[in-house]
Amino acid sequence: MKKIEAVIKPFKLEDVKDALTEAGITGMTVSDVKGYGRQQGHSELYRGAEYVVDFLPKIKLELIVANEDVDSTIELIINSAKTGKIGDGKIFVSSIEKTVRIRTGEEDEDAI
Repeated sequence: MKKIEAVIKPFKLEDVKDALTEAGITGMTVSDVKGYGRQQGHSELYRGAEYVVDFLPKIKLELIVANEDVDSTIELIINSAKTGKIGDGKIFVSSIEKTVRIRTGEEDEDAI
């Protein structure tokens, strides 16, 4: 099993969720986060004063998928979250050693 963490632009959340749901991936955790990458934030004008926005709003998705579904899941996220502009986000993949469903006690593949 693998954990996929994707940091995307907020307005792309519905597109990504719809693509994952169509592919049969229904379990995910969504968090509002802030961050920056190469763009280092940006400057904005407010009531005539310029200020720097260092951390930009993003959405972080966390999913657990079977090893054989990793590549297709990543491809779905890329295709539905990509705008072609700076700040589209990142995807991180890590291994999961154990999963337990609290309600039933099911473990590993049965728990996802």
